[in-house]
Amino acid sequence: MSEKTDLINKMLEMQKKFIAYEQENGVAMSDYYDAPEGHVLNGYRQEYKDIAAQVLNIAHGEKGSQR
Repeated sequence: MSEKTDLINKMLEMQKKFIAYEQENGVAMSDYYDAPEGHVLNGYRQEYKDIAAQVLNIAHGEKGSQR
């Protein structure tokens, strides 16, 4: 499996966990943007954003394009 595929699969898994958490507990915007230490969403947004940027960079590399 390629690195891009692994990253996309990780993003999908993160989305599934987020949706399950949101459906069970609801998500306050404050928790989404700035969850406290130990909260299940702590770091979620940044990690997802970082992985998405990696996927984007790989895709650009494959096509020879630039951001």
